[in-house]
Amino acid sequence: MEWNKLLALNTQVVREEEPRDFEKYPISDLETDYKAIISSAAFRRLQDKTQVFPLDKSDFVRTRLTHSIEVSTIARQLGIMITRNTSQYLQEDFKNNSKYTDEIPVVLSCAGLLHDLGNPPFGHFGEVVIGEWFKKEFKNTNFKFKGKPVAKVLQEQMKKDLENFEGNAQALRILSKVKNKEEGYDVNLTYGVLNTLIKYPTNSIDFDAESEDIKKHKPGYFYAERNTMEYICMITGTKNKNEYVRHPLVYLMEAADDIAYATADLEDAVKKGLFSLNQFIDYFNRAINDITNLSHKKYTQELISDLEKRLEGSDRSTEGDLVAFQKWMEYVRKWLMYIVSYRFSKSYDDIMSGAFKQDMFYETNHQESIKILKGAMKEFVYDNKEILKLELSARKIITALLDDFIYAVLYWDAESSVEGEEYRISKADKKLINIISANYKEDYRCAKTDNEAENLYLRFLMVTDYISGMTDSYAKNLYQELNGLK
Repeated sequence: MEWNKLLALNTQVVREEEPRDFEKYPISDLETDYKAIISSAAFRRLQDKTQVFPLDKSDFVRTRLTHSIEVSTIARQLGIMITRNTSQYLQEDFKNNSKYTDEIPVVLSCAGLLHDLGNPPFGHFGEVVIGEWFKKEFKNTNFKFKGKPVAKVLQEQMKKDLENFEGNAQALRILSKVKNKEEGYDVNLTYGVLNTLIKYPTNSIDFDAESEDIKKHKPGYFYAERNTMEYICMITGTKNKNEYVRHPLVYLMEAADDIAYATADLEDAVKKGLFSLNQFIDYFNRAINDITNLSHKKYTQELISDLEKRLEGSDRSTEGDLVAFQKWMEYVRKWLMYIVSYRFSKSYDDIMSGAFKQDMFYETNHQESIKILKGAMKEFVYDNKEILKLELSARKIITALLDDFIYAVLYWDAESSVEGEEYRISKADKKLINIISANYKEDYRCAKTDNEAENLYLRFLMVTDYISGMTDSYAKNLYQELNGLK
């Protein structure tokens, strides 16, 4: 792979030509990307989507929006670190080359803002609920299209897309729609940024959560975007021997997400009083005992020892503990960013050839530290009653919306008679369809084909587009309104 292709600045739709006077005060194509993302409705809606904890009155707890800003910031800093470090591992590609050193951090900051764009309401559990709904309905003998089970109408990949609904694939779908309506106001990004967003260049048939190759762990694009995926990889040069490979900057964007998740979300948990620092230290030390690599064990022990020293100097009040933990979290973030930058530079050749299969913490001094930090969320947070109630509410709300809207669109735009059978939509279904935002219906019409099965699949995606685009509050309110609860 070559950076001049990887950082491709052409866009899906040719951008409007600006007045020549603007050339006196230039704004780069990538800065234009950044501005377009910040201004987009899809990005703004993240402010009312759950990160980990249910949205509450406290403005301390992170939302999906503030999480994305933090990921963007960390990703940008990693871009600076790998292109401007003074270590022996600084690559020739970045020496005396201001073009790449200027562009890479901006690409990463854009990708960080976008990485959760496709997530449905109520956190990642919303993805699970959508997938489970389709798995269940495909087994339902009453879920039919023109007398035939829907599961037998759709192609295998279409079914797998829906059964394994994935926010990463949904993000690419959202950002691909600009090409359908050139006069629309969808975000029109450069191909280098788009490809940096694709964490898993694998479809829903070939993905394997247990694969040794991290790029296969989740589906990264839907059947509907297969041609878009092909074109993006062709433009950026990320297709290797008929196989899509990860864009090199994906590794850094993913690491930034992991760092933010493993530190910032724990900080929120401490603020909410879900565990004490004594409990956290006990958990951390127990986990260290299971580390077999002596070098990894040493550095991980040094990390928790630093927290213990900070606490020795605090007044051990609730506020004092929080301040000490926040300062320690910043210290941890710096170490994690340091070792990510090291791994990227050390494994540069394998990454650039598409051969690297691990994450950026692999075989580093803090490989075990990041695992322990992530494990703390499972240990102390996920069984919290607030989160469990949120997930139960999410299941009820999203399931009910799918029950209504998926069945409503079965024959929308496909009414007909077959062997004496009338396939019409009811008045109630028409009302439901009228509730769906016009832009989603227009997206469907732009993507519509001559294949009846594919159009049915696209109508289902129209519904998942609509639901996954909802904020937590909108989904809850719509559910209450449709069920006479408000």
